[in-house]
Amino acid sequence: MGYDAKLRVWRGDDEGGELKDFTVEVNEGEVVLDVIHRLQATQAPDLAVRWNCKAGKCGSCSAEVNGRPRLMCMTRMNTFTEQETVTVTPLRTFPVVRDLVTDVSFNYEKALEMPAFQPPAELKPGEYRMAQVDVERSQEFRKCIECFLCQNTCHVVRDHDENKPAFSGPRMFIRAAELDMHPLDAAENRKEFAQESQGLGMCNITKCCTEVCPEGIHITDNAIIPMKERVVDRKYDPLVWLGSKIFKRAGA
Repeated sequence: MGYDAKLRVWRGDDEGGELKDFTVEVNEGEVVLDVIHRLQATQAPDLAVRWNCKAGKCGSCSAEVNGRPRLMCMTRMNTFTEQETVTVTPLRTFPVVRDLVTDVSFNYEKALEMPAFQPPAELKPGEYRMAQVDVERSQEFRKCIECFLCQNTCHVVRDHDENKPAFSGPRMFIRAAELDMHPLDAAENRKEFAQESQGLGMCNITKCCTEVCPEGIHITDNAIIPMKERVVDRKYDPLVWLGSKIFKRAGA
């Protein structure tokens, strides 16, 4: 059975805006994105919203629904009561372009700073061989759909714009962990780069990024904490530090 939902949507641009109230029809089985599309079709044809697959795999329709970072296409309307006002606002961490669309270029700029995968020089494409256990170690991180909900909820940048130049965020940390765990990655500076250039040390592991990940990636436990441990071992353990110097000298 359908009903009329109370919807509160942020309207505006980079110069400012406000929340506006609407009443929109909701049918059984619909998600927030369905209701936003009906709002566009019936009352607000100029409403700007980013979306693509409507299947929870492209990460395009990220927004904040009742204050929680979510994918609109995966947030069912039946999770709210018929009397509840559903508030939809743009991601707070990134600059607003218009209405529900934000400028997430920060994430792509940080991705460009990441050193690329470096295969062993003696191997050619097609000669790479990995044990299944090594594949499975980092397989979890490859599920990322780059919705940037983890980036949005991370308070290091959510509440402090001044941290953005020095902090890459949880999305980039799982990429760093994926490459660091890859047995064929010949780059030796993953840990140092994460610490010195990505701001790994600024993360205080509150797990808020893990809580909002629509793919269920254990960002904090399986990526960030192991990377922090590797940094500590490599940088502060005197035996590891001495060993790295000796073997580096021997291989010179």
